[in-house]
Amino acid sequence: MTRIGEVQAPAATRDALARGRLRASLVPDLLVEARRIVNTVIAGWHGRRKRGIGENFWQFRPYVEGDSSRIDWRRSARDDHTYVRDREWEAAHTVWLWADPSPSMLYKSTGASVSKQSRALVLALAMAELLSRSGERIAWPGLTDPFTARNGAERIAAQLMHAGDLPAKPDLSDIRRFCDIVIASDFLDPVEETMEWLDVLARHGVRAHLIEVADPAEETFPYAGRTEFTDPETGEKLTAGRAEMLGDEYRLLYTARRAELAGWCKRLGWSFTVNHTDRLASDALVRLHMAMTADGGYSGPTSARAGKVAVA
Repeated sequence: MTRIGEVQAPAATRDALARGRLRASLVPDLLVEARRIVNTVIAGWHGRRKRGIGENFWQFRPYVEGDSSRIDWRRSARDDHTYVRDREWEAAHTVWLWADPSPSMLYKSTGASVSKQSRALVLALAMAELLSRSGERIAWPGLTDPFTARNGAERIAAQLMHAGDLPAKPDLSDIRRFCDIVIASDFLDPVEETMEWLDVLARHGVRAHLIEVADPAEETFPYAGRTEFTDPETGEKLTAGRAEMLGDEYRLLYTARRAELAGWCKRLGWSFTVNHTDRLASDALVRLHMAMTADGGYSGPTSARAGKVAVA
């Protein structure tokens, strides 16, 4: 029997960082719609078009006695008035990033170019590169606190390399209102469990962007004849005498799972994007860019679900 897919070794973080930067170079600088509030305000690149702390010029205005602003002597020399130079108030936005490290993400079929885990990690690091370039604060739940740095993607990659075993699902309770979070996963757990895990984000007023990373074999179910399925999470096995007889029911469940999760995200004002591992990672980055600079919504084709399985 021909092997359709197999479990891959975890992706090398350095290699994923290099590929993430390559994908990021194909996408323009992200101008994230900053949901700014006092606890997220620091120096950044998102002008609020008013006077305040920042690096960009805002306006000249006449000097008044007691004004603490610095006099612009060059502008004042042009006429009989004294002027001060105002800077534009600026703020940075906090975006959390997370790629699912669970065993089911290591699956790769013969029709895919990379494993799901590799694709998810590349997407997260590409976003880190783009956001760092735009002056945003980034963070990885359970790994780093929010920080601003031009080498943000490299710093997160270094943390991941030395992190050891990461939890299958991080604690999201510390992520606060007016932040965004990008989550790349296969989302093959029961929908109720996924919603329960993410509900804390909805209650805290966090805007989430879910990227479902899907292997083409998980959608089409191209199995026939005697096939042994292995659950990568538990190691349990299921042997089907005629696997093709399970296809219709499997695809129905897979489609229903994705549609329910996408609909839930839409009701919350979140975005939901599907990225297939036989297609370009940059497809998801472009859709994510659109979602983060506009209202959230479901982006991508409707397809599939069933249990988390790897096929031997």
